[in-house]
This record gives sequence, C-alpha cells and structure tokens, in this order.
Amino acid sequence: MKNELTITPLEEWLPVSDKPLVISGPCSAESYAQVMETARELSKIPQVRVFRAGIWKPRTRPTGFEGVGIEGLKWLQEVKAETGLLTTVEVAKPGHIESALKHDIDILWFGARTVVNPFTVQELCDSLKGHDVPVMVKNPLHPDFKLWLGAIERLHKAGIRKIAAVHRGFYFYKHALYRNQPMWEIPIELQRQLPGLPLICDPSHICGKRDLLQGISQKALDLGMAGLMIESHINPASALTDADQQLTPDALAQMLSHLQVRSMSGTAEFETLLEQLRSEIDKIDAELLDILAKRMKIVEEIGEYKRENNIAVLQIRRWADIIFDRQNIGSKLGLNKEFLLQMLQLVHKESIRKQEEIMGTKEEE
Repeated sequence: MKNELTITPLEEWLPVSDKPLVISGPCSAESYAQVMETARELSKIPQVRVFRAGIWKPRTRPTGFEGVGIEGLKWLQEVKAETGLLTTVEVAKPGHIESALKHDIDILWFGARTVVNPFTVQELCDSLKGHDVPVMVKNPLHPDFKLWLGAIERLHKAGIRKIAAVHRGFYFYKHALYRNQPMWEIPIELQRQLPGLPLICDPSHICGKRDLLQGISQKALDLGMAGLMIESHINPASALTDADQQLTPDALAQMLSHLQVRSMSGTAEFETLLEQLRSEIDKIDAELLDILAKRMKIVEEIGEYKRENNIAVLQIRRWADIIFDRQNIGSKLGLNKEFLLQMLQLVHKESIRKQEEIMGTKEEE
C-alpha cells in the first residue's frame, strides 16, 4: 500500500547536472585546512554537488573524537562561498538545527543513531516547523522499516516537504563482508511505499572499507537510487574517524568514472523483485552459516568428551539414525533426498575430521 505524502521532487531543490548526484566530504570536519583542501578538490568533480562533513559526532564512547562543533560550521560557510558547493551536516539536537541554520547550512540530515528514537526525532521535527530546509533521513541502525518510515512521516507532519532518504545499511551479523548489511529489500520497500521520495545510498557506511565502495555504488545505481553519499578526505590515513572507508578526492573521481548509470526503463520491476529475493537468500545463508558454525562447535565438544572417555570417533548406529531421521524430515519439507544425503555426508565428513584432530587419530570412516 502506497503512502500518500507530498514530497518536493529532488531536482526542484537540488539541481543535478551530472549523474549520479554525489554528496561527498570527510566523515568529520577536523581542521580548517583539512576541510578547505578536501572541498577544493571535490569541487573539481562534476558529479559532486554537495559537501558533507560531521560537525557533531555521536561516538559510541566518549574517548573518541566528537567533532569540532560550531567552529566547523564557519568552515562550511567558507566552503560554500569559495567552491559553490552546497553544504550538509548531521543534526541530533534542536540546538544543532538552530546553529546549522544560523550558519546557512543548505541541507540537514538525521543520523542512524537518531532515527532509532522517535522521541528525539519528534523534538527535531518540532524545531523544524516553519522552516523550508531540506532534510535527509538515514535508516536506523537495525533493520526496522517502520522506524525509518515513521521519521519521514514525522518530518512531513512538521511541514517539511524537501525530504530524501539515505540508505546506509543495517547492523546484522558481526561476521560479514560489509560493516553494515545492505538488505536492499528494505530501501526497495520504502521506494514502493513512497514512490516520490528520493533515495540516496551511503556506500561508505555499508562497506566500511574503501575497496568495496564501487560494487555497492553500482548496485545502488542499478536499483534506480537518486545518488550517492560517499566520504572523502584529503588524507584518509590521518582521519580521526572512519579512516578505512574514506577515499581521496582523486580516488573518488576515478571510481565515479567507472560507474554506469543504466536506463531503468522496462526493467525496474524485474530488478526490484529479483533483488528482494536475492536479499532474502543472503540473510538465510548468513543464518545457515551461523548455525553450521554452532553445530561444529558442539562437534568439537563431543570430540573432547570422546577423547576423555576413550570412545571411538565413528559411531555407525548414530550415523545411520541421523541419515534416516534427517532425510525423512527434509523430504516432508520438500527437499530432495539425494541432495540431503550429499549434504549430510559433507557435514559428517567435516565432523569426523574435527574429532579425529582432537583425538589425534585418523580412523577410517
């Protein structure tokens, strides 16, 4: 069911001449020189239309760099005056909004840590009443679609019409390729329910590593997202926050040159459905691997117990019972018996190997 919100089209408040639209800048504004040097180089890239920088940083622990505060807003004013780039910052308190607007910041954004709390979102929305400033809303840390949608609805209720959503991935399993899992089906559902809402992808926070950025950026464009928010630092190695995911402006320009903006005509529905199904498989596979790892941990405990009690690794009757039981259960679930047998044999072979390793033996299966 589509949600009927009146949202101002992106091109009416953010002119874009080169695709994809790119919002870029350092994770954190650290110094005047760092901000200005980065902005000057980014302004040479046609796709970069907006300069982003963290002014107030919500760190997990107070020992981390928490931003330069209001002084950094003055640097962004100078960035805009010198380069012509628009500016955007994250706001997490009503006081942040007041200071940002006082320093002519063009676009605000709500961060992932803010969107998880409807009380905080409502306070920010109350502070925005009567203003005509664009606001971008990042998805919450965890995959809660309604929290993301709710934050957008609260903004709309406060009178904000220039809204965009930013997909920055979701925390899922700790042992994963990405810092935050893309879970593409969630932003796809947001697009389905709010077809007029611009959706921007933040590959930096999804990937957590600069060498993964291009693949995620291309995927976002293939799904028809309006643009990319990518962190860039004049010297990433010296960055005070998120050094591994930031690119130099030159590296960003090189990456953008390899991205393709493909026509979505006639294929959007197919690609959307396909990506939803693939995302489901990705989640299930992660769960399968986690369960398999837990199973092998128990196998190791059994191996230790057998060693302590001088019991043979291979228990023929137990193995026959497993085959009979699992094939019966699996076939009732619609799984092929031959496939089940091959899978069980592979798992059993690895289980025997682990137990033999523990017991220091090499028994024949």
